[in-house]
Amino acid sequence: MKIILTGATGMVGEGVLLECLQNELVQEVLIINRKHVAIQYPKLKELLVPDFLKLENHADSLTGYDGCFYCAGISSVGLNEDEFTKITYDTTLHFASVLSGLNPNMVFHFVTGASTDSTEQGKVMWARVKGKTENALMRLPFKAQYNFRPGFMKPVSGQKNVRWFFKPVIAIYPLLFPKTSLTLQEVGKAMINLVLKPYPKQVLEIPDIRKAAQLSVS
Repeated sequence: MKIILTGATGMVGEGVLLECLQNELVQEVLIINRKHVAIQYPKLKELLVPDFLKLENHADSLTGYDGCFYCAGISSVGLNEDEFTKITYDTTLHFASVLSGLNPNMVFHFVTGASTDSTEQGKVMWARVKGKTENALMRLPFKAQYNFRPGFMKPVSGQKNVRWFFKPVIAIYPLLFPKTSLTLQEVGKAMINLVLKPYPKQVLEIPDIRKAAQLSVS
């Protein structure tokens, strides 16, 4: 399969990328970034797009892909709702809409988070906006679209983009809270597997992600 991936400069995107690079089911990975990522691998390509809201300007480089793993995102800390909506909703929907027009047989994965608000009516701003984004993505004409709601995610070996405040709990959190934690290897495997095999839910909570990672595919 040929995959488009965003967010390679973040922890989630980097972890999923590393799984894609070593997974024999993945033939090619195109990472779309705003800035260059210092990593080289035979099946890795890079496309620099300074403004994701102008993705259509790069249409010639975006056809023929089987899946998109949209791992780009930002914390809501310090942002008001309009600012967070522009990055999380407007940018994601524009990106996805362009790809759905170019690759109608694509499977699109969006990383949200545990406690995302599908009703769009709750008191927590980030959860409302992410819920709105999930709902809009599910209406796009992809072959399939899945929303991943992981909790704590343990980085994979070799990752560089791990924030300092995260490191002290990496070893102990999965031991203390195994039901609310995943490895980024599991997240990556689940994304790869669901490009090849359908899953009965479009919104995947932690148990669903773990189950999808264990699917037998070829």
